[in-house]
Amino acid sequence: MIREIQLRILPQEAFDERSILAYLQREQGIKATAARVLKRSIDARQRTVYINLTLRIYTGGDKPQEEPFSPIMYHDVSHRPSVIVVGAGPGGLFAALRLIELNLRPIVVERGKDVRERKKDIALIRPSQEVNSESNYSFGEGGAGAYSDGKLYTRSKKRGDSEKILKVFVQHGANPNILVDAHPHIGTDRLPRVIENMRNTILQCGGEVYFQTKMTSICIRNERVEGIEVEHLDRSEDRNSFLPSQAVILATGHSARDVYRWLYDHAIHIESKGLAIGVRLEHPAELIDQIQYHSRQGRGKWLPAAEYNLVQQVDGRGVYSFCMCPGGFVVPAASGPEQIVVNGMSPSNRGGKWSNSGIVVEMHPEDVSEHPTPLTMLEYQEELERQCWLQGNRKQTAPAQRMTDFVNNRLSADLNASSYAPGLIASPLHFWMPDFVSKRLQEAFRAWGRQKHGFLTAEATVIGVETRTSSPIRIIRDATSLQHISLSGLFPCGEGAGYAGGIVSAGVDGERCAEACLNYLSE
Repeated sequence: MIREIQLRILPQEAFDERSILAYLQREQGIKATAARVLKRSIDARQRTVYINLTLRIYTGGDKPQEEPFSPIMYHDVSHRPSVIVVGAGPGGLFAALRLIELNLRPIVVERGKDVRERKKDIALIRPSQEVNSESNYSFGEGGAGAYSDGKLYTRSKKRGDSEKILKVFVQHGANPNILVDAHPHIGTDRLPRVIENMRNTILQCGGEVYFQTKMTSICIRNERVEGIEVEHLDRSEDRNSFLPSQAVILATGHSARDVYRWLYDHAIHIESKGLAIGVRLEHPAELIDQIQYHSRQGRGKWLPAAEYNLVQQVDGRGVYSFCMCPGGFVVPAASGPEQIVVNGMSPSNRGGKWSNSGIVVEMHPEDVSEHPTPLTMLEYQEELERQCWLQGNRKQTAPAQRMTDFVNNRLSADLNASSYAPGLIASPLHFWMPDFVSKRLQEAFRAWGRQKHGFLTAEATVIGVETRTSSPIRIIRDATSLQHISLSGLFPCGEGAGYAGGIVSAGVDGERCAEACLNYLSE
């Protein structure tokens, strides 16, 4: 007999299939031959931590067959009509794969390098204290998520088939556990290989992928797209060329500020949108484990590094944790000169000494200017990142403060050890950050310190600044056709266009834009 059941059991009882089968026989009198986990989540709200499981169990001598994983069949599209995809982040990659499914040929152009070469440029940030403007944590194959964690959790369930996005990742080499876990996570150490496999699928099916190829303009005639002009950054001659296509998916990511400015200068409708700005907060991982699991032993033998999700309303604005990285690292995520931006990442085992999270304050354009323009929030980001760079001695050393000193308006005499490789420098963030942000952060830290004993501590470090939580711009598109409202054939896509907020939602939006391209080209 095969049936599905739900269990709420202790971590040591849920550790593996053997321990689950032993629990079923001991506590429920069920003698099962096998158990397959369908869904798994951790409930740490009370002092005793439980694991919630949805299981498929096999009894009565039934032998489980390997659950069929039906891979998507990608076929040759070498001679099919082409669609240009600008950007090889999750929005662009999933758009390209979906185009192949729909019998269209994707031509992917990416300003950065391939995921392996990009890693070399990222590694140079620490010794050089400089950022390569075209190959960094934001630009390059895989997008901002490739080397900043690879978390796959999304709340955007109504926008499309997020489960399919996870299955495509598994088909290309991700651990099948991402189909089971409530908060799936590939890990920065494993995601690059998955991305390479996705690129190889595109190439094997007759698509094209060009790295170090930067879009410089969109070619338009009679309010319709005719293609794009690109600059080949890896060439010394014939650097510029024209790529023709009646449809362009614009999936450039949230840091392509030159693209936003080009759109604005050419009167292609964009608007400033709200975003969230703040800091990275880094604690010892052991301390977060102790707090979240209500135990001096922390995670112990059976539990993973602990996560948290915090929200507080302060003076009419939300303050919340963002991109929490248990057992991870704080990384330098600037995408150009005279910037310091911090982000977080975790390897697949989440085994680092520290845990970090963005702690950010919700902001709207009217909070910044009485008469906001489409570039208001972008310019606000830029100015804050430059101030941070000046505080960091014009290098990538990030300004930082002990958490208790930040809350009490004191300069830190010394700083904690940190995972941030380029180094930290003591700085009064409470003084030079905008009061709109710093005062709300202080109040939220106090509130969370009251809620979670030990959270507000001198052992934690506040690191500036976290500004790239989302795009500061929305490229306005029609809700039905997904085309730009005034430019036929242009499909703004993903996080950079203001329509997604992470790897999975960007992937979903990429697939939707590919489907919209098919409808447009079929008219």
